[in-house]
Amino acid sequence: MTAIAREHSTECGKGAPRKLALSDDILMSIEKPVRYIGGEYNSVMKDSEEVKVRFAMCFPDVYEIGMSHLGIQILYDMFNSMEDVWCERVYSPWVDLDAIMRSRHIPLFALESQDPVKEFDFLGITLQYEMCYTNVLQVLDLAQIPLKATDRGEDCPIVIGGGPCSYNPEPLADFFDIFYIGEGETRYRELMTLYEDCRDRNLGRVEFLRRAAKLPGLYVPRFYDVTYREDGTIERFFPLEEGIPDTIMKEIVMDLTDTCYPTKPVIPFIKVTQDRLVLEIQRGCIRGCRFCQAGQLYRPVRERDVETLKKYALEMLDGTGYEEISLSSLSSSDYSRLPELVDFLIEECSKRHVNISLPSLRIDAFSLDVMSKVQDVKKSSLTFAPEAGSQRLRNVINKGLTEEAILKGAALAFEGGWTRVKLYFMLGLPTETQEDIRGIAELSNKIAATYFDTVPKERRAGGRVQIVASTSFFVPKPFTPFQWAAQCTKEDFLDKAYLTRTAISEQLNQKSIKYNWHEADASVMEGVLARGDRRLCDVIRRVYEKGGFYDAWGEYYDNDRWLEAMEECGLSVDFYTHRERSLEEILPWDFIDCGVTKDFLKREWQKAQRGEVSENCSQKCQGCGAAAFGCGICVEPRE
Repeated sequence: MTAIAREHSTECGKGAPRKLALSDDILMSIEKPVRYIGGEYNSVMKDSEEVKVRFAMCFPDVYEIGMSHLGIQILYDMFNSMEDVWCERVYSPWVDLDAIMRSRHIPLFALESQDPVKEFDFLGITLQYEMCYTNVLQVLDLAQIPLKATDRGEDCPIVIGGGPCSYNPEPLADFFDIFYIGEGETRYRELMTLYEDCRDRNLGRVEFLRRAAKLPGLYVPRFYDVTYREDGTIERFFPLEEGIPDTIMKEIVMDLTDTCYPTKPVIPFIKVTQDRLVLEIQRGCIRGCRFCQAGQLYRPVRERDVETLKKYALEMLDGTGYEEISLSSLSSSDYSRLPELVDFLIEECSKRHVNISLPSLRIDAFSLDVMSKVQDVKKSSLTFAPEAGSQRLRNVINKGLTEEAILKGAALAFEGGWTRVKLYFMLGLPTETQEDIRGIAELSNKIAATYFDTVPKERRAGGRVQIVASTSFFVPKPFTPFQWAAQCTKEDFLDKAYLTRTAISEQLNQKSIKYNWHEADASVMEGVLARGDRRLCDVIRRVYEKGGFYDAWGEYYDNDRWLEAMEECGLSVDFYTHRERSLEEILPWDFIDCGVTKDFLKREWQKAQRGEVSENCSQKCQGCGAAAFGCGICVEPRE
């Protein structure tokens, strides 16, 4: 890394004063102007004339959310470790600045240099959730980059998408030059070298994209086409040129320990959504929950070496001023060296008065013992995620959690001093019945009763336990056993939420239970986008042209706008959400190989319908296909 990298600086280029893209009068007129000025501690400044490639890394949402995203932190660190690349950050301007930039024709800019994004070589956009898709168009539009990839000239950046939503890239196919499928640490160096070579030889944009399409893990939509049957399903998906691959295999890091990690993350000036250090301890999950997309996409489980994690933790604590460190994993309890790591962190963090956060823990004695160690002073709320109220439905979704285990975990928590429990459930899961829904209320009641049975009156702080039961509406996602399932209608969702609320009000301990539920409209539209095809590109564009963006924010989501756009494009919400797919149907993402075979997903879908449970990866290999990568738990001895 160059000498000027990693330095807190207000200068750019050859010592020239760093000029802000926004004038003082604009900054003084908008909410939280520090979102847009850059210059944060640990941000990377390089000389734009001494690098060969400039990469703008965008999170298409407000700064506070984007700054919390670990994936961008990792890629930012990786790119800036390359001598010939300068990576800068870009976020969606909030609605107040958006209006000003449009009225004054101010192009979207990167934070570090404050230079217009349209002057960069690449614009990378992470796709973390479907309802950010209109914000992708906002970013392109404000950057003054043509929305459609085929309309871009030689002077436009290469627009590349990644993240979990890129595993079904088709609803955004028109807007991206490239999609990167999988983990970003593996292929970007090769792509940057290819770009530099093509530019030096004046081969042009299309030829670069053609050559990029032949690299593993990269999908270039312009070189593929799709035909449809009369019923709207896909007839054929195919490459347009010889040498373009039929299937895109995901990229995966074989050895997590031997990769870069941001031990000096950028420190924002303002409080962000998760304002803390993040230590990623492993990737993947052994559990096999059938509704969970991440649990399938990130297989197999790969751990970081515990000694390396200790080293990273110390470097991060020394290089920042954070007062909290979080262990990141889909299932932290399953990290094999967790006790050793936690004991080390407790010793180090107690000296520094730093809190330790352990999300995604299971409800068992081991996890609660760990929680007690890190929360020995203040007992904050505990979060349990049974997902379903009845044992039958938990078996359907392969949650692997019994009511006995839940109640035993709750009792241990109450004995340990916790008095507030958050419970997360889903409504609308496949095969769900009214009895399953009432089970949410009954389980919440039993947990409240466990408190009164466990904690003597004289030890009850405030006299009552607080159980917060929250339900979200189930959205089937690609590359899960439920990718063939029908999604509920808005009306069905609302009926299920009403039944849940009514059932809770009938419980003996209902005064100890609070119930929250999500909005139904956006869940249905999320379902459309999650399993959509290329025809939805026109829908997304129409919604944006009607004024839609920040659709992930309830106050800006307009369902009528989406329904109008669907109708104008001759498409049906029912087609994309409310019908069950046949196992023979060609799905829009079938050309992508995520490492989990379609045959395995079919078997799990059939087992779900029979209510059969599959053992987790540490107990028995289920033959999902991830063993082909030859790494992680697939090649390690089992319990």
